[in-house]
Amino acid sequence: MFGLGWQELLLILIVLLILFGGRRLPELARGLGSGIKEFKKALREEEQPQDEKPKEIEQKTEKKDQA
Repeated sequence: MFGLGWQELLLILIVLLILFGGRRLPELARGLGSGIKEFKKALREEEQPQDEKPKEIEQKTEKKDQA
């Protein structure tokens, strides 16, 4: 994992605990996870061919109009 051993990961965890405390650590992890999720979603959308994107937009607008 990024060339880090368990000692380095443990040191990073200890520093994070000292800086942010145990209560804010889950909140930070959640924020990091959602950021990674959004980044991956943007990458997937970018991989689609450009001609498919307008079709998807048209389909979404048609569904909204029908509702």
